[in-house]
Amino acid sequence: MRAHLSNSAYSVLEYVAQPAGMILAAPILLRHLGLASYGLWLIASAAVGAGSIVSSGFGDAVIQRIACLRASNDVDGVRRVISNMLAINLILGCTLAALLWLVIPFAVNRITHNDPTLHQACLWSLRVGALLIVIKSIESVFNSSQRAYERYGPAVRIGIATRLLGVALTIVLAFLGFGVVSLMCSTAALTIAGAITQASALRRHLGAGHFSPALDRATSGQLMSFGCFAWLQAVSSVIFGQADRLILGTALGVSAVAFYGTSVQLAQPIHGLTAAGLHFLFPYLAVRFPAEANASLRRPVLTAFAANLISACILSATVVLLGPHVLVLWMGPSFAAQASALLPIIALSFGLLAMNVTAHYTLMALGHVRIVTTANIVGGLLMLLAMTVLIPRHGLEGAALARLWYGPATLLLYLPLARLLLAFPLRTNATLEQA
Repeated sequence: MRAHLSNSAYSVLEYVAQPAGMILAAPILLRHLGLASYGLWLIASAAVGAGSIVSSGFGDAVIQRIACLRASNDVDGVRRVISNMLAINLILGCTLAALLWLVIPFAVNRITHNDPTLHQACLWSLRVGALLIVIKSIESVFNSSQRAYERYGPAVRIGIATRLLGVALTIVLAFLGFGVVSLMCSTAALTIAGAITQASALRRHLGAGHFSPALDRATSGQLMSFGCFAWLQAVSSVIFGQADRLILGTALGVSAVAFYGTSVQLAQPIHGLTAAGLHFLFPYLAVRFPAEANASLRRPVLTAFAANLISACILSATVVLLGPHVLVLWMGPSFAAQASALLPIIALSFGLLAMNVTAHYTLMALGHVRIVTTANIVGGLLMLLAMTVLIPRHGLEGAALARLWYGPATLLLYLPLARLLLAFPLRTNATLEQA
């Protein structure tokens, strides 16, 4: 229990640390960089963040596969997974970076058409960002591999230290008068140092030996069969997260998007913190599924669901009760008066979405990634379809009501989960190899 609580705390801390650092740094960077350069830095940082989607789904594949191999103490198999995942992520990361490199000149012309003096800074900032995507895709393999061993502490400490040092160095460089390109280069250097440190921490756990990219058909096939669906799930969640604002903006204008988007931003931690706190359930169940009977897995799943339910309810109530006051302090009374009306509905939508976390991680651990991906895509499509119907009839409130379709669709994951926990027989290492 102590280990699970530690992993949960580290995961929550990781979720909170980066945004907190960015929020604290924002006014300082804005003052020293100026509005235009600060906006350019945000664009370059957003491009790097979008690139992390490449490895997010395949990171889940690493956790699931290594956790299964831990059940048979197959260290050589673990090394093969790491080598193959390094090769896959390098291919994907380099492909995305190359595509971004080709698009950058056209994007720069559009971004800087009102201020041509920013052209070179924008060009090279985005190019450094493209290289950062490749570095982060490598780092994620070592990060996910440590989590598969239920060792969140080292991976999270290194990750947080790297990111907070990056924010601090960015502030210092901006204070000294350096431009956005220098800031991005410093971030790249620290990210490389972080990746090397993550690899060293993993090597200390696995023993002597180097990690080098390599592909073999069997291992790559196993990783791709799981990772492609998890990757699709990650990409679709980003698309759905932006498409709702596009639909609302087209129908009601940018002011409506501001009220809606701010309320969504305030309520997102209901799901985000719950998912972060229960992430340890994924490797915990994945390593035990091959060898344990259904009865022994039901108890941790039910315990996790109880914690899941309590967390979703407490966080939802907190947002509903304190959210309006936060909006007043954050955005001002007039803005808060408009956004506060949406907040209870949006908080409920994220509360319902947060309740699927136990089913999500359990089914992923048991290898049923297709079911999870399908449920999330169906939920997102239902939300967007409901928006096209409800916004013309109910305006801004209709957009909030449409979000209520997403969570219940994903809660249907508990139906296959209940069937699996009640029905699947004892799995032995022999039956696992046959599967």
